[in-house]
Amino acid sequence: MLKSLENGTTPFRNRGWFSRFLLGFLAGAMILNLWLIFFYAPTERQMGEVQRIFYFHVPAALLSFLAFGLVCAAGILYLITRKRKWDLLGHSAAEVGVLFCTLVLLSGPIWAKPIWNVWWTWEVRLTTTLILWMIFMAYLMVRSYAENPDQGARFAAVLGIIGFLDVPIIIMSVRLFRGLHPRVFKVQGGGGLDPAMGRTFMVSLATFFLLFLYLLLERYRLGCSDWETECLMEMTERQTVARPGILEESK
Repeated sequence: MLKSLENGTTPFRNRGWFSRFLLGFLAGAMILNLWLIFFYAPTERQMGEVQRIFYFHVPAALLSFLAFGLVCAAGILYLITRKRKWDLLGHSAAEVGVLFCTLVLLSGPIWAKPIWNVWWTWEVRLTTTLILWMIFMAYLMVRSYAENPDQGARFAAVLGIIGFLDVPIIIMSVRLFRGLHPRVFKVQGGGGLDPAMGRTFMVSLATFFLLFLYLLLERYRLGCSDWETECLMEMTERQTVARPGILEESK
């Protein structure tokens, strides 16, 4: 990075066209997705209109798992290579993952209250999801309050790897513990999603993935810009310290 800055080039600077294209495509996908959710997908017979939260709740949960998986992979690569790009990717993915996980924790109770008359129950999948959110909030706090950035990056990488181990526990709890959640993807024995519901869900999942990708890229670009600023400040300080010595030699 320092070498590229000294040569007058700054990576990650001229890629805004892709973000603008992705944002436009995302806007169109969101409009289509909302139309499918509220006008195309049929109303579920038992839960009624509130079941439409499903099209936001489940994709947000799946994309949060993807984000935390990226944090884990980037953390491993950073610990092996010590390259800043992996640290920036992990940090960016963690922030996006916490955002999606927060949406899951907020939309779940809104869905649960009218149907089961409770805002929250301490069943396994809910508790482990809350623990997952707390772990990655701690990850972000470690990044924010670490006095030494390199040390904070190492600690956060380890925490991200350990935190991701909670994701398989959540997935297994869905299969092993029934709880209040409906089995919407059941195939054997009848039930499951109506075909129109299934198509709407797939569009929702694709839309949330585009949103995830856009937020991740924008946050990564912002992290790269911050890093470039830090490198420029470091170069300026070095030049300022070296200047008095040069003046003395010239005398």
